[in-house]
Amino acid sequence: MQELLWILLLPVAAASGWWAAKRSMARACEETDRLTTPAYFRGLNYLLNEEPDKAIDVFVQLLEVDSETVETHLALGSLFRRRGEVERAIRIHQNLIARPALAQEQRAQALLELGMDYMRAGLYDRAENLFLELKEMKLHVRKALENLLIVYQQEKDWQSCLKTAEELASLIDDSLSLERSHFYCELAEEALRKRQKDAADKLLKKAASVDIHSVRPLHMQAHMAMEQGDCKSAIHLMKQAVKKDAYYLPEVLPDLMECYRRLSDLPALNNYLQEFLGSGADVAVALSITEIISETKGESDARAFLSKEMHLHPTLKGLLHLIDLNASLPDIQAEQMLLSMKIHVERLLAERPAYQCRKCGFVANTLHWQCPSCRSWGSIRRKSEPEE
Repeated sequence: MQELLWILLLPVAAASGWWAAKRSMARACEETDRLTTPAYFRGLNYLLNEEPDKAIDVFVQLLEVDSETVETHLALGSLFRRRGEVERAIRIHQNLIARPALAQEQRAQALLELGMDYMRAGLYDRAENLFLELKEMKLHVRKALENLLIVYQQEKDWQSCLKTAEELASLIDDSLSLERSHFYCELAEEALRKRQKDAADKLLKKAASVDIHSVRPLHMQAHMAMEQGDCKSAIHLMKQAVKKDAYYLPEVLPDLMECYRRLSDLPALNNYLQEFLGSGADVAVALSITEIISETKGESDARAFLSKEMHLHPTLKGLLHLIDLNASLPDIQAEQMLLSMKIHVERLLAERPAYQCRKCGFVANTLHWQCPSCRSWGSIRRKSEPEE
């Protein structure tokens, strides 16, 4: 019986071997034809003449889209996008999507890449549509949501940001509480511009509850309290913000000074600020104390305090302020020297960025809640001193 079975299987095996060999030879012939076409030699000529862009165009045209070359096309498109040649990347990925024989997974990957091309080109509406399509297809959902979040932030669509962040948080090991808190704050800013104070207050309470470490909602609530004339509540809120993040003190100092002036209680602010003096304190603390002493005790005491502080912890801003205090002295020669020094110090200060992102190192002259470079929320802080 076994011998009969082997006799029957021999023709089938022979036929299979012949078919496989024929297919392999056909592919080899196709590859040989492809590599010997005039276009192929034209592409090589472009490479030899150091014209890689034209060479790549020729090779892309030669590369037929099939199940074995899809990854190559995707890689080429991604390469073009990283090089800033977004139009070429879009053309390649659009060409892929137009192929009806493309598998669903391959089509989804091409849609994702095309959406990222559109984002790089600033075509956020088109990018949004593609990422939403991926979300409906339930393919590459995490990547689609991450990119949607970027799109909505660029468009300042904070409601959509909140919705997308909640969906994304369920897929990753991160609640995105910091980002969501800032989204609520941005909505509160919009409400305040429309004079919708009750709506803004509710949004800020949500922002504070979403991220208990966030200082932004507290400072915004303090601003609202100041506008209503409630300086005591404003001071309490700002002190809460500083308690959460001591590095934020220089940002609330102007408002603290204003509130304590309204209450005619600058000595109380002086006592509060004395706790922050030290090697790690921002120079704004010393300058604020100097201003308080000048108003309450006189310039002589203020000059003495700042001179001592600059001896311990010298900074450019502190020296500049000390120059201003000493410029009023009667010695004309000293005044001229100090004024000359002041010009150079002012120039150095103008050239030095005051803020830096803790994540990517981006520097700026003003506080940004969202880093323009890496798009991280709450990562930009005032640069620490002392300075040269």
